[in-house]
Amino acid sequence: MKIDLTTKLDFNNVLIKPQRTTISSRSEVSLDRTFIFKNSTSKWKGVPIISANMDTTGTFQIANILSRHKILTCLNKFYTFKDYQIYLNQQKNKEDFSTNDFLENVIVSTGISEKNFENLCEIMDGIQSLKWVCIDVANGYMEKMTHFCKKVRERYPKAIIIAGNVATSEMTQELIINGKVDIVKVGIGPGSACLTRMKTGVGVPQLSAIIDCADAAHGCSGHIIGDGGITCPGDMAKAFGGGADFVMCGGIFSGHDENPGELVELNGERYKLFYGMSSELAMKKHYGKMAKYRSSEGRVIKVPYRGSLETTVLDYLGGLRSTCAYVNAYKIKHLPKCTTFILVNQQLNTHLVN
Repeated sequence: MKIDLTTKLDFNNVLIKPQRTTISSRSEVSLDRTFIFKNSTSKWKGVPIISANMDTTGTFQIANILSRHKILTCLNKFYTFKDYQIYLNQQKNKEDFSTNDFLENVIVSTGISEKNFENLCEIMDGIQSLKWVCIDVANGYMEKMTHFCKKVRERYPKAIIIAGNVATSEMTQELIINGKVDIVKVGIGPGSACLTRMKTGVGVPQLSAIIDCADAAHGCSGHIIGDGGITCPGDMAKAFGGGADFVMCGGIFSGHDENPGELVELNGERYKLFYGMSSELAMKKHYGKMAKYRSSEGRVIKVPYRGSLETTVLDYLGGLRSTCAYVNAYKIKHLPKCTTFILVNQQLNTHLVN
């Protein structure tokens, strides 16, 4: 048995210290960032926020909205090539849809089985303008994960490859150096719909995981995604300030008109369902049952109805610009260098909040 006595921090343990700034308006802040990747020959420019590849947030409809803001959507891994074809044909010639913007800002997800690989290849070979791949498993520490990543890199040398999830520096470097991926997805159990920490006792507080993994990734010319734990625009700013190159969110992008599912009314309030991909609901939906050798590591959440996704997007982008203005970061890329975290016991005055 070993005990690491180093203090590990989450978003609610810190605030960002303000400092003298020459920025006089949020409009002066640029949230666009141009990326050149270690193992891919592709480049990308946009706002480095990603909607998670879950049933309710990793959808074509969500991607249609987010791509207009140059925000990425990680599509769920249960889409097939035929699904892509049908959706693109349906959107063809619509005034509010750009095929180029859409394909530039969607990420094709895959597991690590042979069936998953075949589905990935059919999609990538059938729509060759797609450039993003996310190799996604709950436990990114499996030896099989690294081998699968190398296999995808050999098949698609130009692709921008994401892999995860992990929460420590050593495995971050392993996936970049030996797995030949470009971006490592960081987060074990911080998501609102995730029960991994409760069911397994495994995890690392998300801000410390981001800081440690970002340092490791940047040391070998890679990048990371801070995946999960975002409850408000301030949390997202802290993730970027801690060194995350991208931030992935599920819960904050749920509960809108554009999310799939019917509105549920309960006690006069309206909701939409949001659930983890390791939940019993997701297992039964996609595999017909919950296997006896595993337990449900995801919860089903009734998310209060939020209206249009556009409203939430603008709220978060506005919050990020305001953070940058408080610390004199003209570009989101500069946020880590401009960020000083201070430890706190309380963040908000909730005296009059019900």
